[in-house]
Amino acid sequence: MRAVFRPEAKAEAIEARDWYESRAPGLGIEFVRTLEVALATAMKNPEAFAVIESDLRRVILRKFPYSLVFRPEADRIVVFAVLHHRRAPRTWSRK
Repeated sequence: MRAVFRPEAKAEAIEARDWYESRAPGLGIEFVRTLEVALATAMKNPEAFAVIESDLRRVILRKFPYSLVFRPEADRIVVFAVLHHRRAPRTWSRK
């Protein structure tokens, strides 16, 4: 199984990484590692995560106030958002 990031989700991940890195050296790298763990877990067993709307599911990241919003498909998962928990809950649904 592989992961495909929509351009918006990739931009959100990069923005979050850069923001954390600007706060403390190495924190951006820690964010990326945490995101990679969440992604690997979702790819291993995508059906284990809560459905949040239609066929979209989410993984809550550890240590960071973010969720990975994705849709499982036959041979891949499509990441729709890397969503900060303080943003409007429907922000990702407009994407």
